[in-house]
Amino acid sequence: MMGYDLGYMAIIGLTSIVGMIISGRLKSKFNYYTQMRLRNGRSGAEIAHDMLKHYGIHDVEIVEGRGFLSDHYNPQVKRISLSPEVYHGRHVSAAAVAAHECGHAVQHATAYNFLKMRSAIVPIVQLSAMAQQYLLIFAFAALNTMPQIMLITIVAFGVTALFSFITLPVEFDASNRALAWLEETNTLSNQEYAAAKDALWWAAMTYVAAALSALVMLLYLIMRYRGANNR
Repeated sequence: MMGYDLGYMAIIGLTSIVGMIISGRLKSKFNYYTQMRLRNGRSGAEIAHDMLKHYGIHDVEIVEGRGFLSDHYNPQVKRISLSPEVYHGRHVSAAAVAAHECGHAVQHATAYNFLKMRSAIVPIVQLSAMAQQYLLIFAFAALNTMPQIMLITIVAFGVTALFSFITLPVEFDASNRALAWLEETNTLSNQEYAAAKDALWWAAMTYVAAALSALVMLLYLIMRYRGANNR
């Protein structure tokens, strides 16, 4: 049984390492493309405004946030928050990230199904995330006497895994919308467009890594539960 556990823990450790490598690569790409100044001289905030205007979206606020790569779109208050480097930046990284976040706003405006699904389960995911650490402690401690706790833990981690996989089409679609607009409007030169596409690809890979990590953890818990019940 010990070898069985170590095998799965090794897989979890490997996915964590892969996630850190991809995250590091994304930061490296972002920093690299900040050196590529835009020929049009537009800032990330201006590009975001241009894209929203293009799609006839006038009820979304664009604000300057805090932190590094903290950019996000909040569908509840219809607000795009851009990190300082993106909000003020006049480089490829700023253009790519700003357009990507606007992609989410376009999804919201067009009632994109996966975005609606993700938004609907956010409260459940938040509750599950808060309970997971406590459930894990009790689940492993009482695995042989009360395997039902492990089953509850599996459900909690299953919600997280589901959220991670629903997030994938949301993020890929937002990037596709961003790139389509950047190309259609000739906002970027060919070289700038290729760089933006590369940066957004690495950003998407961070979500892929997170989804795979969540899946591996879920499978590990299921195997532990089944192993306890088969004794």
